[in-house]
Amino acid sequence: MHATAELLQQRISEALTVTHLEVINESHLHGTPTDDSHFKVVVVSEAFAGQRLLARHRQINAAAATLLAGPIHALAIHTYTPDEWQQQSQAPDSPECLGGSKLDGHN
Repeated sequence: MHATAELLQQRISEALTVTHLEVINESHLHGTPTDDSHFKVVVVSEAFAGQRLLARHRQINAAAATLLAGPIHALAIHTYTPDEWQQQSQAPDSPECLGGSKLDGHN
């Protein structure tokens, strides 16, 4: 696992008690194979029980804030309670990248 992915995993694990956590580097799908800038996270936590999707995503964004201000250009977030994950067991594919990067000056 690359340094950015490890930091992202660490930040989420410190912010939430998770029962399942996947940090997937999808940079290679977006024309930046050597750049750790596009990630998908799958986070399963009992802490999400009773929360709306926006509140769940805010928790992940808060945990990853310094990385989102720096090396991470795109973060696909999939959050589940353990019961939801048991029914789902797989996150959907990330959407196609629309281009642009902090590296090329287009955001």
